[in-house]
Amino acid sequence: MDQSKLVEAVANDIKVNKSLAKKAVKSVIRNIMSHLREDGKVSISGLGVFRVKETKPRVGRNPKTGESVQVPAGKRVGFRAGRKLKKYIV
Repeated sequence: MDQSKLVEAVANDIKVNKSLAKKAVKSVIRNIMSHLREDGKVSISGLGVFRVKETKPRVGRNPKTGESVQVPAGKRVGFRAGRKLKKYIV
């Protein structure tokens, strides 16, 4: 499912036009991103937890040349599914 299909599903579920549903979906995404930047963690009951994780610097390899490359420390976003989501999927 991509964002446009999500917007369509939200519009159908809550019986509003797609324009309003698109604003709602974009607002949710923007707020998740904003809180991840500020707090490093967003927990959505029934869905799961998004968390910013620090990565350590490491040595990587260029797959074309095999040359060693220094990969700097950074951040990445991880997601851990909640209990309800896990039950629903299985």
